Amino acid sequence: MTALLEEVSRLHFPNPPATEAQIEAFEQSVGWRLDPDLRAFYLHCDGAELFDRIDPAFSFYPLAKIRRARVVLLKNDTDKAGPASWYAVCEVQDTNYIFLDVSQQAGGRYPIRDGYREAFPDPAYNRQIADSFAAFLEGALNSNERWFWLRGEE
Repeated sequence: MTALLEEVSRLHFPNPPATEAQIEAFEQSVGWRLDPDLRAFYLHCDGAELFDRIDPAFSFYPLAKIRRARVVLLKNDTDKAGPASWYAVCEVQDTNYIFLDVSQQAGGRYPIRDGYREAFPDPAYNRQIADSFAAFLEGALNSNERWFWLRGEE
């Protein structure tokens, strides 16, 4: 994560870091803890815009803006509106999102899902696209502003 975070600071538009108190308050409000990648990111920057400050290819949310995907997309926080464990953590161009799936962990990291708006909440379309936040951030930084997880599907 260190090299990725240095690149965010050097070439992109990070927000000031979150404090430990902000992280603790966030974790209390959502009922789950940030994994090590997310904690490192938010202690480094409380959100960031990649590639362009005005029209970013990837807009990573500050802690205060992270919400359940079903609330962000459907304004409905009931189980019929989608999984309670998917959280929108990043907005990508064309009003689509990147979801964090807090229902599972592999190696202590939460997986990342494609937040394809038109198919929400179908897991076949909102499929896992990275094993961890670090893997997704690396892909985003190397993406040339493109949806790197769709390679081969375009």
